[in-house]
Amino acid sequence: MVEFDMSEELATLTIAIFVVGYCVGPLLWGPLSESYGRRPIFIIAFVFYTIWQVAAALSRSTGQILVFRFLGGTFAAAPLTNAGAVLADIWDADTRGEAMAIFTLAPFAGPALGPIVSGYMSVAHVTWRWLFWLLSIFAGACTVAIIFCLPETYTPVLLVSRAKTIRLKTGETRYFAALERAEVSLRKRLSLVLGRPFKILFLEPMLIAITIYMSFGHGMNSGVSGLMFLPLFLGGCAGVALYIWGFNPRYERFMRMCDPRPVPPERRLEMAIVGGPLFAISFFWFGWTSYPSISFWSPMMATFPLGIGITLIFLSLFNYIIDAYLLVAASALAGSTVVRSSFGAGFPMFATQMFDKLSPRWPSTLLGCIALLMIPIPVILMRYGAFLRRKSKYSPTD
Repeated sequence: MVEFDMSEELATLTIAIFVVGYCVGPLLWGPLSESYGRRPIFIIAFVFYTIWQVAAALSRSTGQILVFRFLGGTFAAAPLTNAGAVLADIWDADTRGEAMAIFTLAPFAGPALGPIVSGYMSVAHVTWRWLFWLLSIFAGACTVAIIFCLPETYTPVLLVSRAKTIRLKTGETRYFAALERAEVSLRKRLSLVLGRPFKILFLEPMLIAITIYMSFGHGMNSGVSGLMFLPLFLGGCAGVALYIWGFNPRYERFMRMCDPRPVPPERRLEMAIVGGPLFAISFFWFGWTSYPSISFWSPMMATFPLGIGITLIFLSLFNYIIDAYLLVAASALAGSTVVRSSFGAGFPMFATQMFDKLSPRWPSTLLGCIALLMIPIPVILMRYGAFLRRKSKYSPTD
């Protein structure tokens, strides 16, 4: 702000515009991974993501920072859509939930550890450019890990590789995978890549409802101070533990009951039914104990059940999307991510002013009331989800 004479709003835009990139990236990375595989998309996205962090560190104007932040967000969006799809490729329904639970901790670990790291950087009096140099180092390390540790996991692409190997070994030209036989024109491919996420989103009532709920959860924390994230992270850990030792054994029992048929995706929604009330109550707790006369420990600890609620809701709905859409899960997650990211990009632009001018009480009450309105969504889907899936063009389950 000092070096480039930025206003507070423009400085906030440097955060928001990164999330705006999340609205663009998923439209490419999700469908492209379903055409060319997960591995090449991850490698391409992370190589360029690292480049944009270096470029931001070397920026000489506000415009350059905004451009490189947007490009960084666009390429950083690859894991938002493809990580869940990779987990679905690797693990079956019973073990996937545990893998997803561990994966879910990442969004909590970042905001919890970020203020600690930046605090020490501030004490060390390093230049703001070191924020981006640190991100460059981290992104580069992730890129190396992906190149050497992440194999291709998408079955149709693996079948293409297998078919090519058989043709090479046998000399027979009659062995082809389905993906090789699919002759798609450029126009149709563009429609598939750019249009499928929105087609799935807008033609699927259950995905619309889930996306609205997840979008609200991702935008809620824009005005909360860094210290408040510590109990939020601990709440996330508690939510993961509750899933692994509580809900997952229950899901395994459902698998044995339904065998040999798959467990209906609606069984994943039980966690959201538990997490929804915790999510809503936390807003009221935080807002109405935020008076100066009340110890800061009370509003801070309100974020602990908030972390539990967010984790249970996220795990429930994320797993539901994967179970319900399976082979097109990346596109379904892409459509959902675009909407969620729109919320995430918009909230920072007004959340701070809202909390400053209205005090924490009334904005928190407003958010709590919205959260209350969301609670019936998983309940309704538990009741009518199977009917909606039978009407779906994209869900493989009956």
